[in-house]
Amino acid sequence: MITSSAVAVLTTGLTVAGIIGYFRGPVTLELPIASTQRAVSGLELESTGHFSSLVATIPDLPAGPGELLAWGAALNQAGLLAVLTLVFVLAYRLRSAILFTPGSVWIVGACGAVLALAGTVGQVLDAGARNRLAEMIAANGRPPGESFAFTAEFDLWPLGVGLILVLVAGVFQYGRRLQTDTDGLV
Repeated sequence: MITSSAVAVLTTGLTVAGIIGYFRGPVTLELPIASTQRAVSGLELESTGHFSSLVATIPDLPAGPGELLAWGAALNQAGLLAVLTLVFVLAYRLRSAILFTPGSVWIVGACGAVLALAGTVGQVLDAGARNRLAEMIAANGRPPGESFAFTAEFDLWPLGVGLILVLVAGVFQYGRRLQTDTDGLV
């Protein structure tokens, strides 16, 4: 319980500092480039290489992409906080030796839903902002305003784990019913 609380405080502080950093001074971001991978020339040993992203330092982020990056970071943090809340509550319930309560079912389901939704939407907002910034700085060799296909990498673990937690909430509900039936027999 102490560890999950400490991690929550630490990661929230780092996220807030990162969000503030988006609106102050230069920001260094990894931006996607066009979906066709660019070749690297001049490699030795008859090697070939390509790159699909660019690390760029932008002196001042434009308001639109900066806000999307901030919202993406906040939503990703909300997903992490949902997991940490779940760890805290389950540790507390295990300590009290009463795991299947009506509140436990609700908390597991809500944490799963928050993780799935916030984690997925946060990634979409972050990827959209990075794509827009890549367009704005003409990282793809195209003039600003000329768009290319949306390029992003999505991590499916928040969606998958969130849905699994919603299913676990159903299992908790079933376990709670079994516990109620058992209490009635004894």
